Amino acid sequence: MPWWGIASSVLAPLLLIGGFTAGADLQPVPFDAVQRSISTLASVGMPYRWVVTLAILGVGACDIVTGLALRPAADRGRILLIFGGVCGMLIAANPQPHHGGSLAHETFSFLGLVIMTSWPVAAVRRVPGTPAALRPRVAYTAAAVNLALLLWFTAELFNGPQLGLAERAVTVDQALWPLMVVLTIVAARLRGRQPVRAQESVRSQ
Repeated sequence: MPWWGIASSVLAPLLLIGGFTAGADLQPVPFDAVQRSISTLASVGMPYRWVVTLAILGVGACDIVTGLALRPAADRGRILLIFGGVCGMLIAANPQPHHGGSLAHETFSFLGLVIMTSWPVAAVRRVPGTPAALRPRVAYTAAAVNLALLLWFTAELFNGPQLGLAERAVTVDQALWPLMVVLTIVAARLRGRQPVRAQESVRSQ
């Protein structure tokens, strides 16, 4: 796991949470983050929309970099993570208009959510010594949790009072999972080095 892949996995959730938090705090009038979506903050005509737009672009770029670096994962999972990052960048590049909707924005949002929900399962490896987050039981559990959050968000789309909260929950969960995978890979690598170091210590004595 190269250092730049570790850095991108750490940066993605920081950019996402920092972006939508700062974007809401900077609004000249109080912004209800529980009820209103992240996309609203980046919509055409909103003050400081560039803050959230740059954050979403950054998260997408980080997912692409993490997917390229995630060598212990199955290739199909890495490809899905990369495509999920591309969708994120296209979401930012196609903001919602001030009034009405955007077919491109909604299409890339839907594709991105589906891809980011399914990639943990596609990344599973069934070989001895596989890091915990890439094992079937853990990956399927992560996908199930994100699917539940996605269904909640979908229900809130129909005039739900907690649309913003549901969207933030599902997107933060999706931004955190690549980091969890990377952390288990790093932890497994460190554990693998400990016996070698112990043997070297015994030999030196």
